[in-house]
Amino acid sequence: MGRILLIAAAVVIAFIVLGSVLGFLFTLLKWALIIGLVGVVVMFASRLFRSSNVRD
Repeated sequence: MGRILLIAAAVVIAFIVLGSVLGFLFTLLKWALIIGLVGVVVMFASRLFRSSNVRD
């Protein structure tokens, strides 16, 4: 009985740790996507303004 409770406790702790790690990884992925999107928008805007200045 004690061994079964120990295994159950280990499984519960493993799921808690796994949830924390996955939450952290998805947070990093979210911020990487946001920073990448901002970079693409800035690059697009700089090309747009640079090409419009050449025409003038």
